[in-house]
Amino acid sequence: MITLQQIAFHAGCSLATVSRVLKGEGPVSDEMVRRVRRAAAELGYRPQPATGRAASRSQPIVGVLVPSVTNPVFAASLGGIQHRLQAANHGVLIAQSNYDPALEARAVRSLLEQRPTGLILTLCDARTSEALSAALPPTVLLNNRPVARFAAAVTVDNYRAGFELTRHMLDHGHRRILVVSGHFRSSDRARLRYDGYAAAMRDAGVPPMEAVEIPFVDGYENLDLETVLTQHRPTAIIASNDLLALGVIAALRREGLAVPDDVSVAGFDGIALGRLMSPTLTTISMPDSDMGLAAAALLLDMAENASVCRHLNLDCRLYPGGTVRHLA
Repeated sequence: MITLQQIAFHAGCSLATVSRVLKGEGPVSDEMVRRVRRAAAELGYRPQPATGRAASRSQPIVGVLVPSVTNPVFAASLGGIQHRLQAANHGVLIAQSNYDPALEARAVRSLLEQRPTGLILTLCDARTSEALSAALPPTVLLNNRPVARFAAAVTVDNYRAGFELTRHMLDHGHRRILVVSGHFRSSDRARLRYDGYAAAMRDAGVPPMEAVEIPFVDGYENLDLETVLTQHRPTAIIASNDLLALGVIAALRREGLAVPDDVSVAGFDGIALGRLMSPTLTTISMPDSDMGLAAAALLLDMAENASVCRHLNLDCRLYPGGTVRHLA
């Protein structure tokens, strides 16, 4: 049986440091965490069965934090995560932040109480990582770009996606293009998509409009765009996700406007519901399930093989549906 003393000797550190790293408690530098975990992996160390609340578990678990379990985007990612971890005989423990940055650190602490093998986190803003515990198990960001603390991440280029979708609108003759988005403080993905929109507008010599920000969690079925339409008179609206795009279409119809005859609409994510509606929704399709699979595989490689942190950037693609029309 491999002992903590052997790991300490192999890693060149104290027994107390090894204990803090493996328990995920107390202050330890990121470099020392990597050294200890690599030493444990190389020696073939396996932790002893836990006592107390974790004792009844028959398999290790991975903690996953997402903004919402009901959004089809995160549901697809969770499906990919679960598929990969089940193959590795790991369970999945899920927490959600409800798009509230203030809840994220608390949700992560709850996951850590279960002593997970590692964490997969989708944060409202990756800067929230600064408020998390100093000693964390191997962690992969999903949908967030890597930061100094968490170099392991699986993403798409949301800035480029926003640029390409706006370019598509511009190529169809639209100039008065409005962005309707969830609050940027709740999603750095929405902010990056807007930044891409603004860059494409400026490249075309068209001043970008300020985004209309609304809450993510209040539901989009009662979205009221009457004032926005009067003020901005857009010929096209880009929503920061497909669910919001469907809410925008419903709001336009309540104002007596047709899509795309009166106003064109597009979104992001490529959810199945957008392909079932008529006309089909123009969108940037995201590889959500594949991203979940990749995040889980990367985490297992880090936790079990002490592999280096990597940033995986997956491709997304434009799906030109029927909700965007050419202006005469």
